[in-house]
Amino acid sequence: MSKPAYVDEQFQDMEQQAHSATLGMWVFLATEILFFGALFAAYIVCRTRWPDDFAQGSRNLKEWIGGLNTFLLLLSDLCMVLAVREASWGRNRGVQLLLGIAILLSVAFLCMKGLEYTMEVNEGLFPGSHFSTIPPDQMSLPAVDQHPRPRQMQLFMFFYFVMTAVHAIHIIIGIGLMLTLIWMARRKMFSQDYFDPVDMVGLYWHFVDIVWVFLYPALYLLRKG
Repeated sequence: MSKPAYVDEQFQDMEQQAHSATLGMWVFLATEILFFGALFAAYIVCRTRWPDDFAQGSRNLKEWIGGLNTFLLLLSDLCMVLAVREASWGRNRGVQLLLGIAILLSVAFLCMKGLEYTMEVNEGLFPGSHFSTIPPDQMSLPAVDQHPRPRQMQLFMFFYFVMTAVHAIHIIIGIGLMLTLIWMARRKMFSQDYFDPVDMVGLYWHFVDIVWVFLYPALYLLRKG
């Protein structure tokens, strides 16, 4: 008996192919967890060492932008869940619609993050030579009225930019994957028997959202030393 066209030659049947794809995706996500885990571990150690300086850094972030971005990502994750369901029912048009909405929400997230980065750079919060130890709005004041930023606040901003930028790169990759799925759905490639690509991208997108769910409170909400 010949195998369906969507079953690769190295697999005996669709079930074996699906199990292999799922295992491969979980192995990949495990390496991603190790990567982000190292960043979070270093961040926690430094935050424990300089709690007041890091708390001051958190107070300089735009909490409302972080909250809005959390809402956008969670909503995009809901769209992904529904897209997987539509694909499992062979509804290719539904897959296109839901993934299109998820992409728009993701682009909105990136735009808000870009706006936030711009505001922080203008406020002298970008680590390195552009970091301002005196808030720009206080530079014209007499020295006695100025409030210098804590020394290790620049370290906090370094963690903030690195962790959020790496997360943003993962979002851009996710957008590329969803565009590929839309291309496949337009060609009616998904059915009740074959929807593994949507399911695997869904796992990746859930991971991206979960990382942000940890980033948001760790960076934005811990405002007490």
